[in-house]
Amino acid sequence: MQAIHQPLHRQKQAEQRSSQTPDPNRGRKPDFRAMLHNKEMQSALGSGLLMLIAWGTAPYFGTLSIMLYIVAYVVGGWTKAKEGIETLVKDRDLDVNLLMIAASLGAAAIGYWNEGAMLIFIFALSGALESYATERSHKDISSLLALKPENALRIEDGQMKLVAIDDLQPGDLLLVKPGELIPADGVVYRGSSFINQSSITGESLPVDKVAGDEVYAGTVNGEGALYVEVTKSAEGSLFGKIIKMVEEAQAEVPDSQRFMERFEGIYARIVVGVTLLVIAGTPLLLGWAWNEAFYKAMVFLVVASPCALVSSIMPVMLSAMSSSARRGILFKGGAHMENMARTRVVAFDKTGTLTMGTPQVTDIITAEHVDRAQLLAAVAAIENLSMHPLARAIVDQANKENINLEEAEHVQALTGWGIEGTVNNVVWSIGKTDVLGEVQLGEMKGSNVDPDEYGANHVKVSSKWGDVRSRLEGEGKTVSVVMADGEFVGLIAMRDTVRPQAVAAVKKLEAMGIKVAMLTGDQVRSASVIARETGVSMVYADLLPGDKVKQVQALRKQYGPVLMVGDGVNDAPALAAATVGMGMGLSGSGTALEVADAVLMNDNIEEIAWVIGQARRAQRTVKQNMFFAITVILALIAGNFLQDVALPLGVVGHEGSTILVILNGLRLLR
Repeated sequence: MQAIHQPLHRQKQAEQRSSQTPDPNRGRKPDFRAMLHNKEMQSALGSGLLMLIAWGTAPYFGTLSIMLYIVAYVVGGWTKAKEGIETLVKDRDLDVNLLMIAASLGAAAIGYWNEGAMLIFIFALSGALESYATERSHKDISSLLALKPENALRIEDGQMKLVAIDDLQPGDLLLVKPGELIPADGVVYRGSSFINQSSITGESLPVDKVAGDEVYAGTVNGEGALYVEVTKSAEGSLFGKIIKMVEEAQAEVPDSQRFMERFEGIYARIVVGVTLLVIAGTPLLLGWAWNEAFYKAMVFLVVASPCALVSSIMPVMLSAMSSSARRGILFKGGAHMENMARTRVVAFDKTGTLTMGTPQVTDIITAEHVDRAQLLAAVAAIENLSMHPLARAIVDQANKENINLEEAEHVQALTGWGIEGTVNNVVWSIGKTDVLGEVQLGEMKGSNVDPDEYGANHVKVSSKWGDVRSRLEGEGKTVSVVMADGEFVGLIAMRDTVRPQAVAAVKKLEAMGIKVAMLTGDQVRSASVIARETGVSMVYADLLPGDKVKQVQALRKQYGPVLMVGDGVNDAPALAAATVGMGMGLSGSGTALEVADAVLMNDNIEEIAWVIGQARRAQRTVKQNMFFAITVILALIAGNFLQDVALPLGVVGHEGSTILVILNGLRLLR
């Protein structure tokens, strides 16, 4: 098959891509045009415009002015009144919506039409801003839903057939044209292009893809046609798992918000009770005139309403989740963002988290009479028939060095030791380094080799090779011995490589006062080497999945909230036991992603420090908002009874504080 390339249509494709692809730089700050498209914002602004017209016509057309005020009340207050009545009927409870509608109607009842309309306008405006924050968060988190491909071009017997995504199976070969969405997770079979992966990984720049590279459903192909071999079904793809997480995220709210919702009902009843007491009690007890008592009651109802308090939390958390989603960190809900801010320990799994999870050849050491390239070529030819990770590492190394692999014959596994095969009439074998002592070859190779063939001979190796092995293993490497026709010819050392961001990630976390630990099932020696390279100070090795859970619990008890970062099925129990569990989006298993509270979509662990900082900024903002809201409420209540606060000032002070706390929360969108 030949890759298809259509340079004459580049401009059209670019326009198509720009319409399909989320711009990673878009939405770094509030989009005021998007605000104007919000229906609640349109209603609020319409109410404000009607209020201004009514105020301007009042001196000349009194009846018309009142009619305009009534329309302004309906336009701006209908949605909130409906919500308040639904809460009253369904939950038999009061909320802030009903309080504000009652206050505005009360103001109109005593002739303060403009103040009541202003209250409706500003209340509707603050609600529209909060609704905008919610929409923006949902849009940033679930914009992937719009990228869900419906169909794919499958190659069948040399012909292209349009099929539904749900009908794709691993092994199918697809054609992805320039500018189209990748329909399924897979591997590039032929062709080259660049892929915009920002919707999945948060990467700001397109990534070049060639044959053998992985691609993900929901990402956008660039200018080259790609033939892609499907590796996962639609529901098992990374995209499918993200969609499931998005659905879970919509329903999750922070614990603080749940408390605020319960508090709102209790507080609203107290405000209504005090308002009625002022209206009925002060004329009898204090001798106030009925008009004065009613006026002060209406001012109290306005300034004491918890609008700003109620709006102190969710706009902040939603904005923080939205900005995190653009950085490639997806939360399943605001509660986990809230818990993230309290993190005192970050516990990393080693393999696949601090490291890449794929071993690479680091050393090839040969005996004096052996050619290095010949040894690597022979061993790679044998290992090419194995899917073991260490075998793939040797084959990859041969490919990197452009070594041609000849055909291996009589390849067989040597149970408990390694593998053997014939290349160019030489029997090559590679396996564990037990042979670097006086070990009988037949015993070492197991039942596949007849010990009588070698008689009583033992393989004798100079002690210096044992020293070399010890040095390599001391560096955390896995060492294999290579033999040719029963003669020792060399060593091959391999090791899992540290992620490029690991060192910087650990330094940033420690600079924030967060302790960093490593929890791994690997041996102490291997774990200690990785810990030294990455700067991790606390290492817990030789851990089974249950041991990881116990260690997470111990860390929580000793230091406080723990963020556990892992990628494998064996990490799932520890992810569930941690205060917050974070899965690796690209390399993580389905089980880990399902259990995790948050997912690092681009596997860039350096972003963990940023998201903890963002969660802390969100918590600080919530505290600022609540302190400001409470201060304004108390000051206005005191002023109402001690200094005769005018209703217009009460309206502006109370609703203005609500708008300010919402805008303060929207700052986290940047």
